[in-house]
Amino acid sequence: MKRIAGIILFASLVVPGGAFAADAVKSAELKTFAEKIGYSIGVDMGTYLNGIGDELDYDRLLQGLETGFKAGEPILSREEMQGVQQEFAQKMKEKQEAELKALQEENKKAGDEYLAKNKEKKGVTVTESGLQYEVIKEGTGATPTPEDTVKVHYKGTTVDGNEFDSSYKRGEPAVFPVGQVIPGWTETLQLMKEGASFRIVLPPALAYGEKGVSAAIGPNSVLIFEVELISIVNEEKEQLSQEGKANG
Repeated sequence: MKRIAGIILFASLVVPGGAFAADAVKSAELKTFAEKIGYSIGVDMGTYLNGIGDELDYDRLLQGLETGFKAGEPILSREEMQGVQQEFAQKMKEKQEAELKALQEENKKAGDEYLAKNKEKKGVTVTESGLQYEVIKEGTGATPTPEDTVKVHYKGTTVDGNEFDSSYKRGEPAVFPVGQVIPGWTETLQLMKEGASFRIVLPPALAYGEKGVSAAIGPNSVLIFEVELISIVNEEKEQLSQEGKANG
């Protein structure tokens, strides 16, 4: 509710020059700073409100913006406006919760089906936690502990094949502490030796759980990663230090 009230209040101070006159100037070039900032804020506000759809009356929205901008007398009392905004915020919260629940159920069904099929594949091992992994290449180096920092290359996809992250595409490996990543990664890295490559499938509990983390990784998402453990970074530093001492 505070966000909605804040957007409407802020927009009522600056948008009319870009929003109310939109039909008249839509083909005109925006020349002044006032025109550009008015239009920019109008687009931002309109994009946000677009997601609300039929919950708002567009004409009354413009009327309210004009009233606020021109310091006019509101048709509703301050108490009425606060009350209706609180009611609106509650409706939006309930709508979002319903949408989240539906998406959770949809993703859980798809994820469970994928996990059930994948675990039957030859070469796939399922751990007690539910982690599924397949050894693509055995490593020959040391195995990291939760206290170690590692250098890895990886690619991550969802069960429908959408790629959401890739260190390969960024052109450089990732470096991070083993004990400070999602549970599925922490467990996997402790099963690997330097030089190993695994394909892993993580249930939501070992990834980002019921809520997800972004539009790309939604609630109850099962995630698939190709992971290459390049090295344990702290070991590299120790070896370089020893070599330096020897050469010195």
